Amino acid sequence: MPNTKVALWVDEMAKLCKPDKIYWCDGSEEEKKRLTQDALKTGELHDLNQEKLPGCYLHRSHQNDVARTEHLTFICTPTKDEAGPTNNWMAPAEAYDKLGKIFDGSMKGRTMYVIPFLMGSWGSPYAKIGVELTDSLYVVLNMRILTRIGNRVWDLLGDSDRFTRCLHARADLDLSRRFICHFPQDNTIWSVGSAYGGNVLLGKKCLALRLASYMGRNENWMAEHMLILGVEDPSGKTTYIAAAFPSACGKTNLAMMVPPPSQTGYKIWTVGDDIAWLHIGKDGRLWAVNPEAGFFGVAPGTNRKSNPNAMASVEKNAIFTNVLKRPDGTVWWEGMDGEVPAEGIDWKGEKWTPSAGTKGANPNSRFTAPASQCPSISPEWENPEGVPISAILFGSRRTHLTPLIYEAFNWQHGTFIGASMASETTAAAQGAVGVLRRDPMAMLPFCGYNMGDYFAHWLKMGALIKNPPKIFCVNWFRQDASGRFLWPGFGENIRVLRWIIERTEGKGSAAESPVGLLPGKNALCLDGLDLSAKDLEQLLDIKRTEWQEEASQIEKFFGQFGDHLPAALGEECRALHKRLRE
Repeated sequence: MPNTKVALWVDEMAKLCKPDKIYWCDGSEEEKKRLTQDALKTGELHDLNQEKLPGCYLHRSHQNDVARTEHLTFICTPTKDEAGPTNNWMAPAEAYDKLGKIFDGSMKGRTMYVIPFLMGSWGSPYAKIGVELTDSLYVVLNMRILTRIGNRVWDLLGDSDRFTRCLHARADLDLSRRFICHFPQDNTIWSVGSAYGGNVLLGKKCLALRLASYMGRNENWMAEHMLILGVEDPSGKTTYIAAAFPSACGKTNLAMMVPPPSQTGYKIWTVGDDIAWLHIGKDGRLWAVNPEAGFFGVAPGTNRKSNPNAMASVEKNAIFTNVLKRPDGTVWWEGMDGEVPAEGIDWKGEKWTPSAGTKGANPNSRFTAPASQCPSISPEWENPEGVPISAILFGSRRTHLTPLIYEAFNWQHGTFIGASMASETTAAAQGAVGVLRRDPMAMLPFCGYNMGDYFAHWLKMGALIKNPPKIFCVNWFRQDASGRFLWPGFGENIRVLRWIIERTEGKGSAAESPVGLLPGKNALCLDGLDLSAKDLEQLLDIKRTEWQEEASQIEKFFGQFGDHLPAALGEECRALHKRLRE
């Protein structure tokens, strides 16, 4: 049963939101069946073909509510300086007042659901407890997939008040009355005016990254927007890697990669596809846990070539958001396998045909599925202690600048590489194609405090780790002058991971360049790959003039952090300029 601190807080929030009923979720299977039927009756869910997609349902969100609203997402700290230049800031008193007026009476005629949830596996010393109050059955049913919920959480909490207070209400879904506010000092999240998963499943980006990054700085651990994978070699040895990739850079595909037949004996184990909590283990190494219990993936472009394991993961017990429903009660999205359907009901709930001139599925349509259903899920994915990390990868999408792979000289240089990460926008992103966006450590939208201080925390952690992972940068997207991709990508990326693992073991040849250590001659296993010597040369080429411009742009980007920028990163920038001149 909930303790008095939880009960008092729920009572206080209920007086504010004024629901007709309060329902305490117990996490049982019977409850799941009952709430699913309730959601079908209210229209929050739509039925699908239960023979072909058992346990799967469709959700359509409001047309003004289909993505994270980063411009309406705030870090609410006592001073703006604490939030930093890359976050939207609102004073806590102002935020509580502004959002309180919207929350006031927002649940009249509705039920307030109380969801006790755990981020992290049962029994993990690194797990965090949250309680989300919501008037959305969609939220309840998705939180069941993405987190671990139920009465067991109350037993873990005991008499403590160390739980994240998460309040969500759909209100009127008015874009001008939509806010997602984080109060790091209060361990509190308030989200109002949205029903889209990224804004309302408050255990995910809100707790597991924004608040957790703040907790990690204070407690000497790291909350990162990273996948975690294991690479098993033919001898049966598994090496674990964490990797940060900005949007549209193949993060989920890498986490669930299937090596090609030419790489016999190698297997990828998925520990997590999105978030990593990193702690220093008793052995002095960095260990990672995946705090989530499910996947919240982008549907368009996902198919049996790009990600067969993701496709297998959503064949049952999944919730699809804003995809097309086919006449046979199955789902479809752009880039999916098979023929384009002749007709269907699109993400807006309207009749659709290929000649409609519109997308059948929203470009940001999603699927939520239990991680346990993934064929490549690691036997260690719920290990309470996590897995030991041997390498950290930073990825980007750069057409001509960044080589296929290079290694940082040391942890400080690796922190510089992560802090200066940039990626070119794709057609899937809003706005112009090919625009360069800086996204340090892929954490720009998710860091819960001043990012200059976040860089300093990285440097501090490097000093505390006795045996820090090696850091690398990868770029699967380099093109030649005609726009042809030089690297085949997908499962062939295992060849790059093999060199990375060799480097962590003190093997594998490397050649020094101005930007880092490149694979030495014949260091990459290219047997059976149709890759010319010219293509390989282009993949690893360092264009000094372009890199000098890049270094200047990094310097300019760093300038916004002022006194919060660690001196070490300024030193790294100057050192890069010097190496490029020599």
